[in-house]
Amino acid sequence: MTNLRKSNLKKLPVKIFDVLVIGGGINGAVSAAALSAKGVKVALVDKEDFAGFTSSNSSNLAWGGIKYLESHEYALVNKLCKSRNHLMESYPSTVKEIRFFTSIHKGFRFPAFFIYMGTLLYWAMGRFFTKVPVYLKPKKLKALEPVLNTQNVLGGFEYSDAYLHDNDARFVFNFIRSSMSYGCIAANYVAATSYKRVNDEWHTQAKDSLTGEAFIIRSKVIINAAGPFVDLLNHLNHQQTEHQHLFSKGIHLIVDKITDSHKVLTFFADDGRLFFVIPMGPKTCIGTTDTQVEDPNAKVTAHDRQFVLDNVNKLLDLPKPLTQADIIAERCGVRPLAVKGAEGTADWVQLSRKHAIDVNQADSYLSIFGGKLTDCINVGDEVASIVKDLGIEFPYQHYKWYGEPDSTVRDEFFHRAQLMDFDSLTPASSTEPLTTRFWRRYGRNAINMLEKIRENPAEAELLIENSEYLRVEIEHASEREMVTKLEDFLRRRSKISLVVRQADILADPGLREACEILFGHEAEAKLQEYVQSVT
Repeated sequence: MTNLRKSNLKKLPVKIFDVLVIGGGINGAVSAAALSAKGVKVALVDKEDFAGFTSSNSSNLAWGGIKYLESHEYALVNKLCKSRNHLMESYPSTVKEIRFFTSIHKGFRFPAFFIYMGTLLYWAMGRFFTKVPVYLKPKKLKALEPVLNTQNVLGGFEYSDAYLHDNDARFVFNFIRSSMSYGCIAANYVAATSYKRVNDEWHTQAKDSLTGEAFIIRSKVIINAAGPFVDLLNHLNHQQTEHQHLFSKGIHLIVDKITDSHKVLTFFADDGRLFFVIPMGPKTCIGTTDTQVEDPNAKVTAHDRQFVLDNVNKLLDLPKPLTQADIIAERCGVRPLAVKGAEGTADWVQLSRKHAIDVNQADSYLSIFGGKLTDCINVGDEVASIVKDLGIEFPYQHYKWYGEPDSTVRDEFFHRAQLMDFDSLTPASSTEPLTTRFWRRYGRNAINMLEKIRENPAEAELLIENSEYLRVEIEHASEREMVTKLEDFLRRRSKISLVVRQADILADPGLREACEILFGHEAEAKLQEYVQSVT
């Protein structure tokens, strides 16, 4: 158990919080960050790790919803484009423009040039914030991206959207880290088991999932941000809501890098839905599926894998077809889709990812439905506005709660890094300079990490081969990132288990040393716990 988690667990039962947030995915993370930065006393708990479910299984894209043009949801596209632009401006090191390279095959439901005209409309609705779309004939497509199979292609185009340079879970965790810096008491692996309304307060019975210790968390307001489990929690709390969820399962397969172009290759799969080949550092992420499921605890099936492999082999001109042996890692998550009225009455294929917040003012209870990463700043602002209307005091009402540190802090970090020639320490396996990566991942904390390396060069050692992560980063994760299980670090604080084969991770002698840094005397037990979970 990390010291930070241990300290926060002691504080949860002894304070009376203004707000208790249930769920540490993107909706819960931005709710906690927005409220705590404004001086609200916030607690946040998640029954698993932060970003442990849907928020760590996305396509890592922050896009304006171009596909919603087909269903004429122009207001939604306009809003999402505005949100995407705001996210790119607020997190310029993390949320970056990327080109989408799209080919349209013969027999598709719309002509290629007609869809290209749609990209121009999309660009205009995006306020011309990105590079202009370009129409491409099949010969030009092949010349620019030789890996494409253009035998059955009518034409295509390039347009822009945005992507997360780090993984989605890391982006979510940085909001939680920010909220803790402003006083939020957060803890992972804490399950809320029952709720009671007592004299205008919520008494939430909670349990430490690791030790079994039970305690009560008292709060004036509850925010149900449990992602796919929002409905289950509302049923437990006898909350009647206007919205419910339907679930769409999406999976991705991660393989060795297919192309060096650093573009998202976009197609329409055999079933007519969008299909992506996405850069992921030294690897490539391919997918996604779109399958309605009843249970949010979805798994990757043999049919899912074959669907993705069949489509990528058909759409690309690869030296040899990809097989299951080429799969390094898999991602599987459900998209919670917000619907009004009785569950199951909507056409789930046509549902968008827009969010909805239902409020029971009498009980001071909020439920957040749906949503996507692109819209996260709006969710945080809306939650703050609702909580304020419920009578919670905001000592710092106008404080800006999101965004990277200002240019003064950034310039200080880059100046120090340049003085010590920090980029010369970049591991050979890294796809970008250390200075860029440290600033993006750690912000102002990167300055202290530089100082540690300057004082002790051993802090710059790479412990796990091909992982990119230095000793000082693992120490930082141990001290400040509430790594409770080894998977938390390998899968969510970092993306090591997404880009390094499981067998190679387990065989690496540096893994044991990493465990000793992360867990101290519990290192061996945590290592064996992880081994059992993946074998």
